[in-house]
Amino acid sequence: MKRLKTLLRGERSSDVASPALRSPSTSDPPNPTTSDLSPPFPDGIKEWHACPDATIDICFVHGLTGNRDSTWTASYQSTPWPTILLPPKLPRARLLAWGYDAYVVQASVVSENRLTDHATNLLIDLTNDRASCDATSRPLIFVAHSLGGLVCKEAILLSRNNPESHLCSIFEHTTGIIFMGTPHRGSWMADWMKIPASSLGVLKSTNKSLLQVLRTDNQLLESIQVRFWSMIRGERESGRRLEITCFFEELPLPVFGKVVSKQSATIEGYTSVSVHANHRDMVKFGTEDDNGFKRLVGDLMRWAPSVSIGQIILASREAPVVETDVAYNCKYS
Repeated sequence: MKRLKTLLRGERSSDVASPALRSPSTSDPPNPTTSDLSPPFPDGIKEWHACPDATIDICFVHGLTGNRDSTWTASYQSTPWPTILLPPKLPRARLLAWGYDAYVVQASVVSENRLTDHATNLLIDLTNDRASCDATSRPLIFVAHSLGGLVCKEAILLSRNNPESHLCSIFEHTTGIIFMGTPHRGSWMADWMKIPASSLGVLKSTNKSLLQVLRTDNQLLESIQVRFWSMIRGERESGRRLEITCFFEELPLPVFGKVVSKQSATIEGYTSVSVHANHRDMVKFGTEDDNGFKRLVGDLMRWAPSVSIGQIILASREAPVVETDVAYNCKYS
């Protein structure tokens, strides 16, 4: 709470929020065509890089208070790094970004969507986009930051055994996920929900449903983790391996500290890799010489060749798994 109060004091005194928790309305001009103070939000699928002969789709999903472009754009640059750094390394990959309103504190009106609502939208938007490009059966990799990883997990789970057959393709063709600072077991940012709305100012509204899911004792968070782990184990036993790598932040954010701990950002039995950056900057690579980029693109390049030649069963880069009861693997401290 002390960290949050410091943030609020800084916001009221300088009228500028922390970049990690800022809504678009604190820096962007209001939309003159509407009474809402917030500009139109860049949601849905955006094709970053088209590839007519693509053999794989890579979809980037931002996290809490993020943006489908700025989340992935390094300081002093104007273009998301995947559009510059990835095509030379993965010439047959189509690059996509998906955006959604994940702001939890915003001027005037904030989205009331729950995590499941966002996951459903991701599933539908991505399914429709891939169908429009005749790419429904193309292998798919997710790169997700922070809350975006939870959204991706739930979208894949919703796709599995979905009564709408066309929505099952995302589950069927997802071949890998890179989690970047994803709070699988929660984050201290859930403490935002404890702050009375009045403390945020008369023009502030909050979406506490997104914050509540980040509580370490939240039942939905635990349910996602248990169901996702069960899905992974079931697919592995049937001969299909889902590639997973978890990246965690090495550095704290000024004032706030580490947003997602290593324990929360990793999944037992799968490779975990650190990035020498804080939670916000761990997904902002400036050059191909950045070690964080090298580690991430190394996974993508290993995964992409196996799917480009039409393999259905992938070679997994899993660490040895200790077969323990899933309920114990998913306990939260």
